[in-house]
Amino acid sequence: MRAGGSFARQMLLVPVGRLRKADHSVATSTALPGLDPVELRAIEQAATAETVEQPTPTTIPLLPGERTLDRRIKFALVQACTLSSLLLGMTAIFLAVTQQNPMYGALCLLACITFDGLDGALARKFGVASPFGVQMDSLGDMTSFGVAAPVVVFATLKDAVPTPVLIVACAMVACCAAVRLARFNVSPKDGRFFCGVPTTMAATVLAVTVLLKTTMGSELPAGAMVFGVVLLAIAMVSSFPYAKLAKVVKLPPTLFLLPLVGLVWNTQVTFGLLVLVYLMSGPVIWARQRRTAARIA
Repeated sequence: MRAGGSFARQMLLVPVGRLRKADHSVATSTALPGLDPVELRAIEQAATAETVEQPTPTTIPLLPGERTLDRRIKFALVQACTLSSLLLGMTAIFLAVTQQNPMYGALCLLACITFDGLDGALARKFGVASPFGVQMDSLGDMTSFGVAAPVVVFATLKDAVPTPVLIVACAMVACCAAVRLARFNVSPKDGRFFCGVPTTMAATVLAVTVLLKTTMGSELPAGAMVFGVVLLAIAMVSSFPYAKLAKVVKLPPTLFLLPLVGLVWNTQVTFGLLVLVYLMSGPVIWARQRRTAARIA
């Protein structure tokens, strides 16, 4: 900065000694027409001034707002639920790679889903929602629903499906879950619909499918189950709107009678049909929204 100041004096200023002795000589100089001594001093000060670096914060508070003991305890409880979901997902992976009964891995996934819903509900109830919590939730979901779920599916179907085909199908679930979670974090939120099938819903379908297969046997061919896994993966990254659970439970109660009867009659077939209906509801809602928008336009 000092070298720059000397250069600025050589290029812009008359000799400094002359400037300090007589201001009127600068004002009448033909080398700098239109500049008065005040402007010249301002230029000199700007050229010789040292840049002051602004201090940067070393840490970012994880809990925004008032940091009382009560709020910290509530915040820790919410994060404990998130970590419980992550640890249960890791447990499901360990059970799968040690060739334990896949049923236990499926039960761990269902417990992950429970804790995943609990941490968000508690964060909103306690008023301790934070950007840190959002990132923690996404990392936990990726571990439990994006990695553990396809690993459990692989352990369940590895003896019934060619390994390369099964690897591709399970890898699609992991990749699409990562894309789905990243897109969710940066997209505006819609209170009515999900954009694509949420990872929680996909993991629920996979866990229940594994649970039904290991406890009741399977009436579906293994190829059909792999096709369903691929379809779920694609649905996660699709742009079709899918109704949230709050809208589903508001449907007329009579609509739930038929599925209940079907579950008693044949659990596996009815569950498969319910999943298919939910997956098809996205394109149907999308087409209806397009027709409505075209009619308004």
